[in-house]
Amino acid sequence: MSRIVRWRPSPALVISCIALFVALGGVGYAAATIGSAQIKNNSIRGKDIRNGTIRSRDVRKNALGPHAIRESRLHVASAVTASVADGSSHFAVVGATGVLARGRGLASNPVRTGAGRYQLIFNRDVRSCGYVATVGVIGATPPGPGQISTAALATSPNGVFVRTFNSNGNPADRSFHLIVSC
Repeated sequence: MSRIVRWRPSPALVISCIALFVALGGVGYAAATIGSAQIKNNSIRGKDIRNGTIRSRDVRKNALGPHAIRESRLHVASAVTASVADGSSHFAVVGATGVLARGRGLASNPVRTGAGRYQLIFNRDVRSCGYVATVGVIGATPPGPGQISTAALATSPNGVFVRTFNSNGNPADRSFHLIVSC
């Protein structure tokens, strides 16, 4: 014979269920009624926001651009300053006779050793750097046609050897611009 069992929740179960519904209802109520008007300006901090929860569509256009970021918080400037001080901006503008017009990082004036042959000594080791040179003039006039080549100077780890040529490929004295990038 089958017996019908009536189940009655215990008082502890009833109280815990009521507490659960009240707790969930409070969160639901807060989510439904608290909006941006109820939040005091500047009261939400970065640590209050979980990573990845704010998307670009949630932020006003250009609100996080370069003018919204304090430069004191950026560490890129110090890296750029260090690379400039370390030598990535070494350069020279040299006239056809080997006279230095302007430059940075040179230990001495350039030396013309022959027709179209120049040696430049910098204030640091430049063997592992890149050399970029172009035929150019000191002033504001356009340069004529010509060719240029660069190499590490065999006699000094701080040196760069530059050769200039006319448009036919023959050695010729030409003014040039040289950048040493490390």
